[in-house]
Order: sequence, then structure tokens, then C-alpha cells
Amino acid sequence: MSERAAPYHCPYCGDEDLRPNEEGHGTWECAACNRAFRLKFLGLLASGLRRTGGGGNRPDDSEGSAA
Repeated sequence: MSERAAPYHCPYCGDEDLRPNEEGHGTWECAACNRAFRLKFLGLLASGLRRTGGGGNRPDDSEGSAA
């Protein structure tokens, strides 16, 4: 069995200087901003990932352009 993936960046400051925290599994601390956080997998969405014909949630390239 493989190990769980570790975060690459702090969700608060974006720095990469992360270390496991003593609080337990899934807890990390950032040395750059001095914050501790917990990562937790909540589960899979019932609907799954759906893509529409227009490219999903991406903004339309034609927005803001003069037609």
C-alpha cells in the first residue's frame, strides 16, 4: 500500500515549507506563516464530474470582446 499524498503548498500563504504536525494524521504546519491546518477527504460526489458542451465552468473566450 502506498503512502497518502502530502500537500505541496500551504493553503494560506502558498509557501512550500510544510511539515507534519503533532496533532495527528492529516495535520500539517507551515513554517512560513506559522499556521497549522488539517486535510480531510470528505468523499466522492454523487453526481461526479460533469462537463457541458461549452467546456464546463471555464469562462467563454468571447466575453468582453467586441463582436
